[in-house]
Amino acid sequence: MQTLQEKASQWSGVDAADAFAIDDTNLFQKLGLQTFINLSTNFYTRVYDDEEEEWFRSIFSNSKKEEAIQNQYEFFVQRMGGPPLYSQRKGHPALIARHRPFPVTHQAAERWLYHMEKALESTPDIDADSRVKMMNFLRHTAFFLVAGDELKTQKQQIPCKHGASKSAES
Repeated sequence: MQTLQEKASQWSGVDAADAFAIDDTNLFQKLGLQTFINLSTNFYTRVYDDEEEEWFRSIFSNSKKEEAIQNQYEFFVQRMGGPPLYSQRKGHPALIARHRPFPVTHQAAERWLYHMEKALESTPDIDADSRVKMMNFLRHTAFFLVAGDELKTQKQQIPCKHGASKSAES
């Protein structure tokens, strides 16, 4: 059985070494807080203005844009070498658990990545090398969340072992 990380690598096309190359450089020190704020603002402006994919925009309809921006940039800062802003305010990131209420499908991951790639490209303070490292990490992480969502779906469909019939167990 594949681990979530293995599924993420397979589905994203990004191996773990490339995904976690963000740990080789302190991107927070390199880019600074304001760059992460700008990136997240740019990203969520694109998401909330997405006129092509109403289904995708509707995923965020119960979230306040300002809070989504803050959650994202604080997580990015923390994960990319900065202070633990996210954990100080919200606790452990626990990405799969925090995304459980949302439909984290392959299609949703691709649309999220589309907007993130556009946001990375249009945030001028992010150099090409940092952009590649971040996109590899984010692509892998997006599909890690898809794998986690599929696991959640499987658990909902599998009855507990005490209630399963013999034929279901074989």
